[in-house]
Amino acid sequence: MAPSPRYLQLTQVSAGDRKSMVAAGDFGDSEDVRLLDSYENSEGVEAGMKRVQVRVSGMTCAACSNSVEGALQSVNGVLTASVALLQNRADVVFDPRLIKDEDIKKAIEDAGFDAEVILEPSASGTKPHGTLLGQFSIGGMTCAACVNSVEGILKGLPGVKRAVVALATSLGEVEYDPTLISKDDIVNAIEDAGFDASLVQSSEQDKIILGVAGVFSEMDAQMLEAIIINLNGVRHFRFDRISSELEILFDPEVVTSRSLVDGIHEASNEKFKLQVANPYTRMTSKDIGEASNIFRLFLSSLLLSIPIFFIRVVCPHIPLLYSLLLRRCGPFEMGDWLKWALVSVVQFVIGKRFYVAAARALRNGSTNMDVLVALGTSASYFYSVCALLYGAVTGFWSPTYFETSAMLITFVLLGKYLECLAKGKTSDAIKKLIELAPATALLLVKDKGGKVIGEREIDALLIQPGDVLKVLPGTKVPADGMVVWGSSYVNESMVTGEAIPVSKEVNSLVIGGTINLHGALHIQITKVGSDTVLSQIINLVETAQMSKAPIQKFADFVASIFVPTVVALALLTLLGWYTAGAFGAYPEEWLPENGNHFVFALMFSISVVVIACPCALGLATPTAVMVATGVGANNGVLIKGGDALERAQKIKYVIFDKTGTLTQGKATVTTVKVFTGMDRGEFLKLVASAEASSEHPLAKAIVEYARHFHFFDEPSVADDAPNKNKDTTISGWLFDASEFSALPGRGIQCFIDGKLILVGNRKLMTESGINIPTHVENFVVELEESAKTGIIVAYEGNLLGVLGVADPLKREAAIVIEGLRKMGVIPVMVTGDNRRTAQAVAKEVGIQDVRAEVMPAGKADAVCSFQKDGSIVAMVGDGINDSPALAASDVGMAIGAGTDIAIEAADYVLMRNNLEDVITAIDLSRKTFTRIRLNYVFAMAYNVIAIPIAAGVFFPSLGIMLPPWAAGACMAMSSVSVVCSSLLLRRYRKPRLTAILEIVVE
Repeated sequence: MAPSPRYLQLTQVSAGDRKSMVAAGDFGDSEDVRLLDSYENSEGVEAGMKRVQVRVSGMTCAACSNSVEGALQSVNGVLTASVALLQNRADVVFDPRLIKDEDIKKAIEDAGFDAEVILEPSASGTKPHGTLLGQFSIGGMTCAACVNSVEGILKGLPGVKRAVVALATSLGEVEYDPTLISKDDIVNAIEDAGFDASLVQSSEQDKIILGVAGVFSEMDAQMLEAIIINLNGVRHFRFDRISSELEILFDPEVVTSRSLVDGIHEASNEKFKLQVANPYTRMTSKDIGEASNIFRLFLSSLLLSIPIFFIRVVCPHIPLLYSLLLRRCGPFEMGDWLKWALVSVVQFVIGKRFYVAAARALRNGSTNMDVLVALGTSASYFYSVCALLYGAVTGFWSPTYFETSAMLITFVLLGKYLECLAKGKTSDAIKKLIELAPATALLLVKDKGGKVIGEREIDALLIQPGDVLKVLPGTKVPADGMVVWGSSYVNESMVTGEAIPVSKEVNSLVIGGTINLHGALHIQITKVGSDTVLSQIINLVETAQMSKAPIQKFADFVASIFVPTVVALALLTLLGWYTAGAFGAYPEEWLPENGNHFVFALMFSISVVVIACPCALGLATPTAVMVATGVGANNGVLIKGGDALERAQKIKYVIFDKTGTLTQGKATVTTVKVFTGMDRGEFLKLVASAEASSEHPLAKAIVEYARHFHFFDEPSVADDAPNKNKDTTISGWLFDASEFSALPGRGIQCFIDGKLILVGNRKLMTESGINIPTHVENFVVELEESAKTGIIVAYEGNLLGVLGVADPLKREAAIVIEGLRKMGVIPVMVTGDNRRTAQAVAKEVGIQDVRAEVMPAGKADAVCSFQKDGSIVAMVGDGINDSPALAASDVGMAIGAGTDIAIEAADYVLMRNNLEDVITAIDLSRKTFTRIRLNYVFAMAYNVIAIPIAAGVFFPSLGIMLPPWAAGACMAMSSVSVVCSSLLLRRYRKPRLTAILEIVVE
């Protein structure tokens, strides 16, 4: 099944909150947590307080969000209030004894915005049962604000457990309780918010939409209907003759979607050809985007503005046309009538959106970009109207500036349209990921005995868990699964970023969307839809793109005072020039023909209003974050939010776990020494029997070594037993072990033949009263000094022998450590291994600061110790035991090949299992924030430089002035410049291994 891209609002946990979690040991159930399931709002709320989230509609810039935030904070009983512009959402913590949800809603509405309290479903602390997962087609979304608006609505519905929305595919995925809410309720809620919606499919596949070919007459339609009526499990169906789409509602407990398709094919003798409607291609005309709407408005405004400009500039040089325009018709000339009529349409029909938004903002004293646009255009328009009326009454004709109003609205709309186009390009990474999903798959058909009797091609959207699919060389893997037959190499670069093909054999896991290169494979599907790795990668990328970095607070603050300041400057400009003219401070020659001092001053004032716009400030951070997360995904680095990016560019310490992070995580037994008369083979069999129940990498290495020592073959897995456990095959040559117990930081113990066996380190032996002779101690020390781990074995109270286990370093470890030093970052290693082994490994890679023999919880303490002086600390790990440290660090980086719980606790996921990506993550973060700072320069430059010019500061000395229409062009280009600057991040290239050592600290 094609992956379902989704938006999921992540709430990142601050360093302080993480430390509290670590201290409390609150890391959730690590055994039953998917990649994204643990991301809920984890910030605590004081006892007796209540938190609500409110969907806020009508915000257009940072000034709007600050108005809402100020209105909320002024309400008695509100403790904290935070407003996110892109998400169209407010997060409020308040005292329910003083105010209620409705009071918060009313406060926002009084500020001039629409508000809706999002009702959170009750959290029981357990995983929801009996929920359905539905996909909905959502039309009318045009930007990130739309996406978050829809997502907020869905999450606020009673019975909805989770909701994620994807702009690129116009799809929403909702997990909900069907006993509390129906699909129709969800569709109605979306439509009530002003969007179009329809159900695509659900997890129980109780609705399917099929494209039907072969219906040419009324008789064919009746035949199709008769077939469907006779199919078991069909509840309702509807066939649209115009679109040739068949919509079927059915009982998933009786029939599956694939059975329905097969039933129609067979009953019609394949007369009707059916194709499942792909959620990514079912985009209909009802999905009218805001970008298209703005383009139409811009085009209309441009077409009306060109004649106005032509009348003003070109016609005076064409005598025949000019004479017609000068012909009087009633009180005015023909040219004046034409300009007035054309501009009125632009001003009040095309520009209506600015008046509506400005009126809503001004109703209760807030200001935003729309206020400036409405103020500037209205000033030029109504002055021109007054000039015409004054001329008709007095005979004194002052110049009009209708073209200023028309051109201003045209340029503003052009800027908005270019912003939409530029921001649309930031989703390229997501689109590429979506395109990885294949359209069809080869299903192996089996008889009742499980024997393969053939194969058939099916739609990828009809794949179900448990299906066994055949993947031919050169084709894509249809969905996540496990190899049950065959061997090959698979190119996983499109998902992990790793260029080297990966060997796949029986029991190997494969990822949907990757390419099988050589041999044929039989794959049993384990995950489809939103559960697939590809879908979850898309999820992470989309979620990160919606996040709000802390640096944006700067823009919010500036925007909050920006518009009032600009209006004040415009009034001062008007009064200053008018007063100066009244007292004769400048010559009359400066005045326009037939103009006066007020008109002269008014043009400067309008230019000031028009040139100033806070939109670019609001775009500076989110656009850069959106591009950076997409670029990171293309390079195998998944970033979980803008706040993670901001912290990462300030990293001072990078703490590495040893096993599986600096090392390959594939331990091998290199030395076996028996200190008694026991046969080596018997010794290995005894140790392997004890370690067979352990999941530790060292235990697996011992069992593997013992198996090879005894020449036991790899277990074969038949086609009809794809889930056969390898351990059940090897257990035939092992002793029976009982009362197995893993002792963290020490080893394991169990009973074999009723006798206690201990396998572990010195600490375990000492605690158990086992004496370690000097020659054994010397042998263990020798192993540790050569970067090997010495494992001691005792049986029946006697020390039997020692095994030396080595875990080779990753080939890039040493150069990455040196590269970090070149970047001004201090590398540290923390491990639970003994100090000698840790020091030997650290020396080999070039790390000087080593914390050895550290328990899992102690890793988090080690992280906190480096944070005491305010330093930003990153933790790189891969195991469950690293998750406390990953959560406690300022920036957690999880190796992609590690455990899900480690990935969930991290801020960055390094998909390639390559340490070079640590440098890529830091380098990308630094370049992103360099770009953000440059964006702020672009955002402010137009205002800082152009406002004095617009106000006429340089006109007396240099004769330079900025007409209002030119000011409008500058205002439009300020936002476009910021977005285009962010798009330059798409050219980012990660540091090459050969260039890492050339990095110099700036």
